[in-house]
Amino acid sequence: MRRVVVTGVGVVSAFGDTFGEFWTGVARGVSAIRPMTLVPPGSLRFVNAAEAAFDPSRHFDEKELLYLDRFAQFAAVAAREALASARLAAPLGDRAAIVTGCCTGGQSTEDENFQALYAGNQRVSPMTIPRVMGNAGASRISREFGITGPVYTISTACSSSNHAIGQAFWMVRSGAVEVAVAGGSEAPFSLGFLKSWEAMRVVAPDTCRPFSLDRRGLILGEGAAMLVLEPLDAARARGAQVWGEIAGFGMSSDAHHLTQPLASGAARAMRAALSDAGASAEMFSHDAVGYINAHGTGTTANDATETEAIREVFGAHAGRLLVSSTKSMHGHALGAAGALEAAATLASLRGGVIPPTANFTTPDPACDLDVVPNHPRLAEVEWAMSNSFAFGGLNAVLVFRRA
Repeated sequence: MRRVVVTGVGVVSAFGDTFGEFWTGVARGVSAIRPMTLVPPGSLRFVNAAEAAFDPSRHFDEKELLYLDRFAQFAAVAAREALASARLAAPLGDRAAIVTGCCTGGQSTEDENFQALYAGNQRVSPMTIPRVMGNAGASRISREFGITGPVYTISTACSSSNHAIGQAFWMVRSGAVEVAVAGGSEAPFSLGFLKSWEAMRVVAPDTCRPFSLDRRGLILGEGAAMLVLEPLDAARARGAQVWGEIAGFGMSSDAHHLTQPLASGAARAMRAALSDAGASAEMFSHDAVGYINAHGTGTTANDATETEAIREVFGAHAGRLLVSSTKSMHGHALGAAGALEAAATLASLRGGVIPPTANFTTPDPACDLDVVPNHPRLAEVEWAMSNSFAFGGLNAVLVFRRA
């Protein structure tokens, strides 16, 4: 089997429309959580989110925008940056693949059309279905870059883009394709969808404080991140820059509860990813201090359960690990979360900077790990893990290695 590396990264986030803006903010521990502008003031019990200040007219003409919901726009812009940084141009043909993750599809399009319908307007735009469908982002990237190999979208709630990256990694590693674009996109800020989150009572009224004793819930985010995956030998042969190696992927199902996480299920996915990478817990924590980009939502249940899972997998070595949640800065972008976190993890390996858990206040005895509170940490890390654990009990874990 071939070794697989990342040769391009593209990001749209609450920090801006580029990977550089994203990493500058995350690496400094700056929070992009701020008051929402995409829904009417006073319409929700929570007021803050990590919205992307995104101007679609900078990236698409008017005719294109008729077909593209906000989440698909994010996907296309992130893919453009990723492929440009990888120095790959269209057409890429049938030996290239696209695998994207998306949890909700075109929420704003759905909300706008249903509001009009229920208000008595019997006409719904004929573009509604093309804009709403979850694969719209993947299909847009396919058309723009002439990618005629496997193209599909995975929807596994908050694990969607980790599942997508993992599937793409396995395709490249096996030789099924020669290059893949993989990641996720999400644009969840429509009033109806946000009201549903309000009803769950898991969104913080102020900000996201993962692993803190006084954490009060998650903060929603949006955006996209796309990675370009290639065999190591091919990347070297064409002189491509290498961000890092994807070394392993593991997944599991809790088979337990729709919304309550299970430590043993998360631990199974983490062990599977380490096994797929040919790494042991001891290697991960002894060869060099390992880093875990945690799922770290800031909810009471998730953070303590994830800590338990990490301790179950790494045992006595867990205390040596650096663990942080970048959701404290870019928000929980649902189906795009794993992709944003993969971009942050790769950059931390390449640059020797561990992003912090921002907004941290008081340690929680149930989260007794080194969570890199509030300030970035300089560290040369060999191995890194990125966790995604979704509602429905679906877990997907990526293991990265420094190039």
